[in-house]
This record gives sequence, C-alpha cells and structure tokens, in this order.
Amino acid sequence: STHGRLHGPWSCAHSLCLCFRFSPQTRTGMASLLREGSGSACDVRLKLTKEVLTIQKQDVVCVGGSSHGAHVHLLRNAGDEVTITVEYLRDAPSFLKLPLGSPGPASDHGSRACSPLFDSGLHLNGNPSSTAPSSPSSPVANEPKYEKHWIDTLSVPLSMARISRCKAGAEKLRSGAFEVLALDGVSTGILQFHTAQESTDWLRAVSANIGDLTLQTMRVANECCSPCDQVVHMGWVSERLEGTGSCHTFRPKFLALKGSSLHVFSIPPVSTLDWVQAEKTYNLCEVLFKLHKLWLSEDCWLHTDLGLGPHGFEDPQPYCFSVLVSHGQSRIFSVELGSELATWERSFQRATFMEVQRTGSRTYACSWQGETLCFTVDFALGFTCFDSKTKNVLWRFKFSQLKGSSDDGNTRVKLLFQHLDTRQIEVKELEFPDLTAVLHCVHAFLAAKVASVDPAFLDSQSIARKVFPFNAER
Repeated sequence: STHGRLHGPWSCAHSLCLCFRFSPQTRTGMASLLREGSGSACDVRLKLTKEVLTIQKQDVVCVGGSSHGAHVHLLRNAGDEVTITVEYLRDAPSFLKLPLGSPGPASDHGSRACSPLFDSGLHLNGNPSSTAPSSPSSPVANEPKYEKHWIDTLSVPLSMARISRCKAGAEKLRSGAFEVLALDGVSTGILQFHTAQESTDWLRAVSANIGDLTLQTMRVANECCSPCDQVVHMGWVSERLEGTGSCHTFRPKFLALKGSSLHVFSIPPVSTLDWVQAEKTYNLCEVLFKLHKLWLSEDCWLHTDLGLGPHGFEDPQPYCFSVLVSHGQSRIFSVELGSELATWERSFQRATFMEVQRTGSRTYACSWQGETLCFTVDFALGFTCFDSKTKNVLWRFKFSQLKGSSDDGNTRVKLLFQHLDTRQIEVKELEFPDLTAVLHCVHAFLAAKVASVDPAFLDSQSIARKVFPFNAER
C-alpha cells in the first residue's frame, strides 16, 4: 500500500533540491545606466560574481606624484560626509585666478615651481615649459599623475534579489533592459544593453546566480524543518493586478512551495518566524497550476492562451501562469525566463505529488439526495461517500472507474463511474460548498496516482518543459 508513504524519485525534498542545479557565473561587460524621466544615460561597466553585481563608473584617479594628489583622491571617494581641515594660503587670490593647469603668473616664470597651483596637485596638464632641469625633490617632479579607472560605485547583493523588466507602474516591458533589486530595496537602476542578445545573456547570468543563492537558502531552511515540511522551490514572480479598462499593473510577490502549502509573501522569509507571516497560504491539493502562453521571440507566439486562462486574456508578459484557487478564483503570475516557467511548472507538480502521498486522503462535506454526507478522495482506495454520523459507506469507486464529470460552475458536480462487472455507467450527483477545491483535489490525486505508476507521466504533461529543457538555460 502507498497510503501515507513517500516513495519513488521524489520521495524527499533533499533529493528535490539536488535536481534544481544552477551554474553560478562570473563576467564583466558594458551597459548604459538609464535615468528614467530625464532620458539621459551614462556608460557603466558591470562586474558579476557569485554573490554580487557591481556597477562601475569611469573616473580620473591619482596614481602617483605628490601626497596632495593622493589626498584629492581621498576626497573624491570619501562618501556623503567628510571632515576637512583647512589652512590659510597667502597666495590664494592668485591661485583662484589661474585656469586649471596654468603654470603661474606670466610676469614671473621663475616662481612657477612654488606656485600654489603646483602645491595643490590639481593640474592635469603635462610639465610646464621650463629650461631648468627637474630634480626628484622638486614640485615638478612630484606633480600628481592621473589616469582613468573603473571605480566601484554600487554593489547589489544577489541573495534573494529580484530582476524586473517592467516599467514602474506599467504593464509594458522594457526592450533590452532590466534592473536588479536587492532584498533591502537597493537597485542597480535601469541597465540598457546594446543588443537583445547581450540583454538576454546578462539576464540569464544574473538569474543563474540568484537561483544558486536561493538554492543555498532553501537548503539552510530545510535543515530546520521536518521531512514533511521541506521547501521544494521558492522565488520572485510578478503578479498581475486588475486595472481599469484594459490596463493592468504588476506587483512583485515571493512564492514558496513548502510542505503542504503554497505561500505568498510580499517580502521573502529570512527567518523561521517569517514563514508564519505569509499574506496568504493555499493547500497544494486544492490549487491548480495553469500555463498561459510562451514566447519564442519578440513577434512569434509558441502557444497562445492554450485555453488555460480567462477567456480573451492577453498578457504583455511573455512567461505567465495562473494558480487557480478556491471558489473559482485565480492569481496570475509571470517570470522573466522560460527556464523559470519550466521550473515552476515542474515544482508545482512535484510538490503536489508529495503532498498527496503525505496526506493520503482528504474529506469534504457534501449533500446527496437531500442528505448531508462526507466525500473522501483516498490515494489508495479511490472515491468514497459515507454517512457523516454513522460512518456507513454508501458507495465506493476506484480511480480507474471514474469515466468523466461535469459541473454547473457553481456548487454541483456529476461524477460518472463505470461498474467493473456490468460495465454500466452510474452517475453520482453531489453538491459542495467549495466545488473548485474538490475538483482540484480530485485532479491532484488522479495525477499523483498515475505518476506513482508511471514516473514519466508528469514530464509528458509539461508544456513548458517540452520547449525549455529543464537546465537548458542554466
């Protein structure tokens, strides 16, 4: 009997974690940092490591010469607040009148060496015209030397970071651009790349490193959890919010498949106590994952709607899925990469399969022929209807005997069962307070039953996986 026992290729969450492998990447490259609103941009260099994405800007730095020049460097990189000690400079009036790099007053060429401009170390020009030889101790020989260097200006930690291609407060995607936002809200700003391929390559690289760090976080969290409450997968998504007319906006959400539930957070859980702070939790046996559509390229649809989303639904996001919950409601999410979509689809399948085998059965109150009864979906026994008071079994059918169903979209459902001996079809009509939850539960148990016999079943049902091999982009 498989009742209440875990077995097969997905028998533990630790083995699940090993399936989700990411390849951390290190790379450097150029991009433009956009300033939204002004439309201006500046060139920056990106440096990606396993844990951090660093933005560098080009600046002039002192690489040698007088100590004053080395200290000009300190001021430039001192931060928001500095303490400056000043002293009286007798020749300040003549200094302030000189253009940058000027050797000194024209009437006194011999005084160039002791000019306050030379002492300040601010000139960028070459040696002044002088016939006198320079000595190592002279100000001319010790004048500062400047070079252009790439200076770190911002470092964004990638642990629990998210990537966004959506324009703020809008549903439109940025073309060839994205931003990375750290857990504490620090943002890289909008990074624009020269070609679509560069943008895709950087998007995949940053996403791979975020995924690897998320996997490490999952492993740490699972060390503190019981075997029945392990994290199968978690990560950032964008949720579509209903707008006025045809306009919609998206809000970042953090989803986690943990134990028996799908958790929805506004911010990621970083401690054990944070897991009880989810804004919403759903039992995995009572939700249904639905794929919306996939894009192959900017102008080419691979799958359109697929009949899985709301009628007439059109979404500007390329990789979308719905989570259908109780009472016919649904929540629509999107991710940035096709590989992420395939990961979420497979993770939902696995997490649901594990929860079905863990729980073994689920029972719902229902009414039949005017009586209040209980309807049970059991992984080992199939479907059972019994009297809630006497516990007497009224009827029972195996999963293989279910030949079809129909419902009124509200509370009533008709289940068509075939008797094994007579091959006759018998219709059972039941009414449930939350019909959607029951139908999702039936679907989950049926899929898990088939998967327990044929492990390749779930892969054969995965639309995203057929298009995006699981580790193709990672």
